[in-house]
Amino acid sequence: MMDYWKYELHTSPETSDMLMAFLSDAPFDTFEEIPNGLAAYLPADASQQDAERLLQELNAQFEFSWEKTLIPGQNWNELWESNFNPVIVDEFCAVRADFHAPNPNVRFDLVINPKMAFGTGHHETTYMCLAALEHLPLAGAHVLDYGCGTGILAILASKLGASELEAVDIELESYHNTIENCEVNHVKNVVARCGTLSDVQGSHFDGILANINRNVILDSLTNLYAKLKPGAWLLCSGILIQDENVITEAAEKEGLTKLNVQQRGNWLCIRFQK
Repeated sequence: MMDYWKYELHTSPETSDMLMAFLSDAPFDTFEEIPNGLAAYLPADASQQDAERLLQELNAQFEFSWEKTLIPGQNWNELWESNFNPVIVDEFCAVRADFHAPNPNVRFDLVINPKMAFGTGHHETTYMCLAALEHLPLAGAHVLDYGCGTGILAILASKLGASELEAVDIELESYHNTIENCEVNHVKNVVARCGTLSDVQGSHFDGILANINRNVILDSLTNLYAKLKPGAWLLCSGILIQDENVITEAAEKEGLTKLNVQQRGNWLCIRFQK
């Protein structure tokens, strides 16, 4: 298993959100909220020089301090197990690891073992997507999970009745983790792929889940629009409050209509329709 450098960025919650948005396109591939800021994980074979140059550039804009430690690969599971608490979205669903007891008080009890993939429901972006799925027309739907992370959204969409699902992520760890989590949750109709939007085989989707970040969403809107059926929905998350207008304007330029907006902390989840 791969070794990782853990960069602890000590700052305010507001600045932490801003930093995560900027770092999400960088060589860092996993993030964790910590009591006094943000932890960003860098694969040991990635360029520390590039990562730290970016941190220095951000330090000129935002107030934070940082330190790094090496996390040997064999210690990763121990690390996340010690920090992983179940997430409960009202009476709708719960997200837990396999070492937690099942939750009998929710409709859907999901088991997610994240390893190095992003998406456990702890962060506001994923939490809002989970909550939004309860109100989406998923029965018999053909759905794409773009930037699937752990596969959590595709898994819940399947349990809500989606008939065909593709899940794609550029990270190999996310691809493997999605397959593993589908097996653990007895979900058999998710086709996972490692790659970009161009590697998605399906088209004419009834809905697309895009829990990524502002820049990837902006770069992908034209192709996402093309993959949607008329009347289909696009759920975008990973958007900071201050980026709502730029995302909305770009989406409307493609021909999408904004239906509703959720907010949790400094983050937004926006539902569009073709």
